[in-house]
Amino acid sequence: MTKNSHKIQAFTLSEMIIVVLLTVIVAGIAFSVLQLVQKHMYAIQANFSNATSVTLLEQSLWIDANRCNHIKYEEDTSTLYFISEIDTTSYTFEKEYIQKETDTFDVAIADKVFYFKGEETIAAKVDAFKLITAKEFRNTALFIYKRNTANTYMNP
Repeated sequence: MTKNSHKIQAFTLSEMIIVVLLTVIVAGIAFSVLQLVQKHMYAIQANFSNATSVTLLEQSLWIDANRCNHIKYEEDTSTLYFISEIDTTSYTFEKEYIQKETDTFDVAIADKVFYFKGEETIAAKVDAFKLITAKEFRNTALFIYKRNTANTYMNP
């Protein structure tokens, strides 16, 4: 009887352990990079959402300012009124948001400055105002104004 000596080619145990370790290291690096990319994507999404909220607020304020005859601000209630013959629209400034009728703008306002005839005012009559958003909204300054008509000066 002759023995056929047939040896099967195979990796040794130490070679297999090295391959498994390298695979674990590469997979760990891949998941770490994926986690970093996801964090950046969430930050971009949050910044875009904040910028969109500020833009929507600015558009709404411009539309209401140009539709109304009078703008009035009441400091005790922190409410800005846009008054026209047809209706009155109000914006209430809270600490973390601004409420317009049934709409809510998730924009925190850090500072508000009101103007009448180019001068800062604390009186009720307003023809322009500047809103400065909070830090998470990149301290964006919104300046809204309306052109004064004869109606503005005739009606107190």
